[in-house]
Amino acid sequence: MSRIPGLKTRRNAELGLLAFAMVLVAVFGATVEANKYDSLQPNFWVPAALLSILFLGLHIVVRYVAPYADPVLLPTVALINGIGVAFLRRIDIANAINEKQGPPGIFSGIGGRQLAWTLISLILAAALLLLIRDHKNISKYAYTLGLTGIVLMMIPAVLPASLSEVNGAKLWIKLPGVSIQPGEFAKLMLVTFFAYYLVRKREVLSLASKRFLGIDFPRGRDLGPVLTVWLFSLLVLVFEKDLGTALLYFGLFVVTLYVATERSSWLIIGLLLFFGGVYVAYLLGASIGGPFANFYDRADVWLNPFDPAQYNRNGGSYQLVQGLLGLGTGGLFGSGPGAGSPLSVPEVQNDFIFAGLGEEIGLFGLSALLVCYMLIAMRGLLAAIGVRDSFGKLVAGGLSFTLGLQVFVILGGITGLIPLTGQTTPFLSSGGSSLMANWLLIAMLLRISNAARGPATSGGGGTVQPGPKKAPTQLHGAMTEVIKP
Repeated sequence: MSRIPGLKTRRNAELGLLAFAMVLVAVFGATVEANKYDSLQPNFWVPAALLSILFLGLHIVVRYVAPYADPVLLPTVALINGIGVAFLRRIDIANAINEKQGPPGIFSGIGGRQLAWTLISLILAAALLLLIRDHKNISKYAYTLGLTGIVLMMIPAVLPASLSEVNGAKLWIKLPGVSIQPGEFAKLMLVTFFAYYLVRKREVLSLASKRFLGIDFPRGRDLGPVLTVWLFSLLVLVFEKDLGTALLYFGLFVVTLYVATERSSWLIIGLLLFFGGVYVAYLLGASIGGPFANFYDRADVWLNPFDPAQYNRNGGSYQLVQGLLGLGTGGLFGSGPGAGSPLSVPEVQNDFIFAGLGEEIGLFGLSALLVCYMLIAMRGLLAAIGVRDSFGKLVAGGLSFTLGLQVFVILGGITGLIPLTGQTTPFLSSGGSSLMANWLLIAMLLRISNAARGPATSGGGGTVQPGPKKAPTQLHGAMTEVIKP
């Protein structure tokens, strides 16, 4: 891709931030080993060095195929991913000490597997950047992607529990030696479909029928799309037994609809529909049980976590209470990497990794991690504001919101704000499906930000040539271009 003189790419700034992130990961890993072994092992630096090589490889790909991409996205995600690998290796070290074994190998245990999944994820992200040079080309396959996403979303619901259920939630496809969470990939496909559909239908969905309390509400005949997605989300809630996944899919559609139409009434309708459906499901679970029983049990655990009957029950509030105790023990500054007891929290490598980290890095450390997530979402929204085509705006906005909502769902569950969910923490939790899907999400944001910050030849983006500054394109009210397949 040719570069225009005077238009900065900021790739050297990205490289500097990436180096700083890897130094922080190396320091975290060294502190863990110093606290667990009272000295540094000879190969303490190897995991951070391997991660640095992997992220450097993706940086080189970005430098040549998306030179104008946002320079903050890759280093920020690399830092979170690196901390996740280092913490999972910390769990391997604790397990090895408990079993009176020597230090675990670099590629052994859950930390080693996460390192391998990081390699695969970065290869997929690089492949997406190499294959998709213009994000608008994805709109040609919007309906295919939408149908595939729905199929992936519903497969775990129709499989028997032995092949799909983990900790009460049917979100998986369990195969010999490997488990896949198809919903992680489904969300990316559904974002594309929603964006394409709403670009074409925004004029109709923007029409107002009645005005109430200063808010324009849509016509009744236009409620079909949101009611359809609402019904799908309730099916996910009932048959896949997971509130977080249902909230993620429905929230994604409603927010994308709001961005496309600028009608706050869609947010109000969406909230009323979702929470009304959840409350009805809770009442049905209390009265008739059946497919609603699991959600009722989870809600009951959430409402009464310290009830002895709940705490002592198998699959009850034990995990939630242990996570809350871990967060409370961490205080403001934490006990230090490697100095806590994260193994006392069940599934600390998956759903409750925030609780395990919170015990060791404290409130300030967790706040820094949340700022990193917020920074990713914010830079994604900036890409949405900067890109000129309507399809790119909705895709970037939807992907950014998806990441932010997933973090909220996870953190809300472990802190008792909402019932526990089966969602994984992006880039932190152990698991290949989540890591691969979220790196593909970041690759798409890099591609769209390249179009937003670069010349018009970079895929429909920013300045054609250096000249007088123009007012930035706004995310709302800029949905005039119709993308043609």
